[in-house]
Amino acid sequence: MSADRETEAAIDPHAVGSRGVDDGGEHHAFWADEVADEVEARDPDEPIVIKGGVSPSGIAHIGNFNEIIRGYFVAEVLRERGHEVRQVFTSDDRDALRKLPRKLADTDGDIVDLGDVNAGALGENLGKPYTDIPDPFEDGHDSYAAHFAALLAADAEALGIPVEMVSNTELYADGTFDDVVERVLRDADAARETLGRYQDKVDEDYVPFMPQCSECGMLTQDVTDVDVDAREVRYRCSGIEAGGRFMEGCGHEGTASFREGKLPWRFEWPAQWEVLGVDFEPFGKDHAEGSWPSGVDIAREVLGNEPPVPMVYEWFTLDGESLSSSEGHVVTVQEVLELIEPEVLRYFFARNPKKAKDLSIERLDQLVNEFDRFERAYFGDEDPDDRFAAFAERAYPFVVDEVREGRVRLPYTFAAVLGMVDDREFRIQLARDEGHFTDDTPEWAIEDALERVERARRWAERCDNEYNYRLQSELPGHDFDADVEAALDELADFVAAGHDGEAIQGEIYEVARRHDVEVGDFFAAGYRLFFDETQGPRLGEFLGELEREFVVTRLRREG
Repeated sequence: MSADRETEAAIDPHAVGSRGVDDGGEHHAFWADEVADEVEARDPDEPIVIKGGVSPSGIAHIGNFNEIIRGYFVAEVLRERGHEVRQVFTSDDRDALRKLPRKLADTDGDIVDLGDVNAGALGENLGKPYTDIPDPFEDGHDSYAAHFAALLAADAEALGIPVEMVSNTELYADGTFDDVVERVLRDADAARETLGRYQDKVDEDYVPFMPQCSECGMLTQDVTDVDVDAREVRYRCSGIEAGGRFMEGCGHEGTASFREGKLPWRFEWPAQWEVLGVDFEPFGKDHAEGSWPSGVDIAREVLGNEPPVPMVYEWFTLDGESLSSSEGHVVTVQEVLELIEPEVLRYFFARNPKKAKDLSIERLDQLVNEFDRFERAYFGDEDPDDRFAAFAERAYPFVVDEVREGRVRLPYTFAAVLGMVDDREFRIQLARDEGHFTDDTPEWAIEDALERVERARRWAERCDNEYNYRLQSELPGHDFDADVEAALDELADFVAAGHDGEAIQGEIYEVARRHDVEVGDFFAAGYRLFFDETQGPRLGEFLGELEREFVVTRLRREG
């Protein structure tokens, strides 16, 4: 092995992107710079190819998007350095459908139950490649695989990521894989020996190819003969493991070309590296201990090629629990973009990929607040620690569509408060009263800021939290007893004196006690005045978010 090969062999996928310091001792504030260094160190041909991939087995959810957006940041750093970059994402759609998902995502990215679609399109096609399965949504896509790939492509477009979607089925059909399949089967003994180090069920009869039955369409691993020169195999359709059980094949015996089947995954992944010329690929930690090391050995010992620069990323949880397509505990990119701006979601992925994180829909306000701090740090309007400031300075231009001063970011929960109001001008007035808009705020900045209001409103509705109410712009009809009216007037005086929301909340109880009013009745009166309801959010804290004069006027039942 040459010195270069020894260096490349030593690359640890867990280490790439985690050190923050290159070999020369220069600190990298952004992990994508370190990965770009590793790619450049190999002096790759151009265009440099960055890849991700997934099997279309269930919902195209935000976890699947990891590999696209992790690769995107590295691609953008390399482009900044003057390189031509091609980013591809493979749909492993030649794989067989092995079990029915409980949930699916429709064309708009909304999650639906299996019972809401043509489930028979899936249930009747277990064991067949995804590209041969009808789209259960019947919405114009050629197959279920095409439906799934279209969702990921739409996600990438929504986040401004130029990625080329590549179908494995098409790579087999047009002969792109032919030479690799031939080399694997011509040296089947070496292939078996290499894979046998990682899998127990590899014996002398094992053939690393899965032909597709020409009669029933199922994939089978029962290969009875191989003719490498003719580039075809003989097979028996004996069946395949699918849906937690063994599905019997139709028993047909036939011949399949190399284009009428597929390599097993452990061989297919390194085959993709070769035919696509992959230079870098990120992947989840589930691949790091199995598929990656076997892929490295297959690439080197069977195919005679070097694997790409790897990077393992840590998984993230959703509202504190692991993502699960089978259980339906997922969220799609499109769903998240209904609630936060694209730059906030990019920021979520720009953070340290080696660190476990939680994406909490319930507490999206915390993520948005963190992004706002990140943005302020870039423009020097924040006093963060040195490390965060350096990260913001380097990563912010890759997170936003355009670096532009003068943007107004309404605090997310305040935006949710404004979302309680339907009247646009009233929203602007409330934001102006709180000092977020001034006479010098340009119209474009106001419009951008109001987009967050709509997202925060949808967040309140989705979570049905304390902001999921409608603030009345006009004084609702009311009929209060004299003691309640006196208590409201006293509370108005307290608010006019300039107290914050927490103090107002406490004073509500004290005022009710002093006027011998039941606390529940007093809160109900407040909710009637502001929401025309008898219940609502924590009233005092909510009133503290609003413009003081408006609150005082409403408590005094004026206007």
